[in-house]
Amino acid sequence: MLPMRTINNPTQRTPYLTYGLILANVLVFLWETTKPLGELNTLFYTLSVVPCEITRSPFSLETGVDIFRSMFLHASWLHLLGNMLYLWIFGSNVEDWFGRRAFLGLYFGSGIVAALAQTALHSTACVPLVGASGAIAGVLGAFFVLYPGVHVRVGVIFFRFFLKTFRVPALFVLGYWFLIQVFNGVTSLGADTLSGGGVAFFAHIGGFVAGALLAFVATMLRPAPHVLDTGL
Repeated sequence: MLPMRTINNPTQRTPYLTYGLILANVLVFLWETTKPLGELNTLFYTLSVVPCEITRSPFSLETGVDIFRSMFLHASWLHLLGNMLYLWIFGSNVEDWFGRRAFLGLYFGSGIVAALAQTALHSTACVPLVGASGAIAGVLGAFFVLYPGVHVRVGVIFFRFFLKTFRVPALFVLGYWFLIQVFNGVTSLGADTLSGGGVAFFAHIGGFVAGALLAFVATMLRPAPHVLDTGL
């Protein structure tokens, strides 16, 4: 089930930060493509989060810098495009409601929580964690709280060839995504899922929960967005 766009949920202002984050991630990845594979693997170890290194020095300046840099590094085009698709679809409305400064805080705050959550469950893993998915999971969590009734156009491929689109509430789309992360995360406990380039499921879970909590607290301080979703 691949989300394609939200339906009838326009923003009040141009989401420059969302576009800027997408552009920054693309530019960093283009820089990565100029590096030989062996050098790139070394750069990942040097520049990004490595759980076993965080465990040794959790409060160092280098750890904080590594977490920040990890949010802009991606392992492949597919990895990048998947993350940017979700940020493109769900980021603009979250930025619109939060405002640019608060949105940036939510994005990077969720990314930090994501890295720490993955480290807490796999503290001995000496494998780089790269990608913006933890931070973007925070955006998804915030959207889940703010716009549960908004509908999302999703595509489903049948028999490997036939694409069918459906109009599904965001509550279901993002709830299903989160439950998949939880299921895969729980089943991965005790297994070495990262050394072969596996998915950091607990980073996704931690980021989503952080974003949802931040959005919930924010709705206690100001009204949640009112959306009339009549699009077809």
